[in-house]
Order: sequence, then C-alpha cells, then structure tokens
Amino acid sequence: MPDLILPDSMRPQYENFHFAPAQMHNGILYASGQIGAGANGKVPESAEEEFRNAWNSVGAVLAAANMDFSNIFEFTSYHVGLQEHMRAFMKVKDEFVKEPYPAWTAIGTTELALPGARVEIRVQAV
Repeated sequence: MPDLILPDSMRPQYENFHFAPAQMHNGILYASGQIGAGANGKVPESAEEEFRNAWNSVGAVLAAANMDFSNIFEFTSYHVGLQEHMRAFMKVKDEFVKEPYPAWTAIGTTELALPGARVEIRVQAV
C-alpha cells in the first residue's frame, strides 16, 4: 500500500479537491502536478515568479518525503504558452535542478486547472 505524502501547507487542497500531493510506493515518490499560485491562491503576473512558486511547491513535497531536488529522476512540465515561456522556465528550473539532470518531458497545452496558470510540474523521485 502506498504512503501518503502530505505537506501541512497542502492539506487544504487534499481535503477540498480529494487528491494527494504525492504517494510513496516501493521507494519511489509519485508526485501530483504542482502549479505556481502565490500565497493568495492567485497566479502571479510574472511568469518567472509563477515558475519559482511551482518549483518551491515541488520542494515542499520532496521535503515531506525526506528528499530534495537531487532525488528527482524524471519530471514532466505542462505549459500554456510553451514556446513563449520556455526560456524563462528553463532559467528558473536551473535554480532548483542540478546535474546530473533528470529525464524531462515538456508538453504544451491550452489550459490548466487554475485559470491563468502557465505551468504545472509533476515529478518522480527516489
């Protein structure tokens, strides 16, 4: 049976939307996608700030599993405006993800769950 990974800061989403931020199974962390809303629950005007918020949320999930960014072996990022924001996303990603780099798939989409969101990041870690 998987183990629930639930940072205290994400309990409201868990209770309101009925999904886990992550599950640990056989030593592998399977994390739900993290978006970059600010503390007020809204998407920042700055794409870089949004991307940084999303990576910080990923970090909170990793920390709740006693891991850090070096434990990520694969991630998928979902982008509204993929081409428009890729350079800024990569700049912010590189603040968090260091060598050896994990596998990465970037997918363009038309919308995400939070209106106005430009990115969602989903990771797997060991």
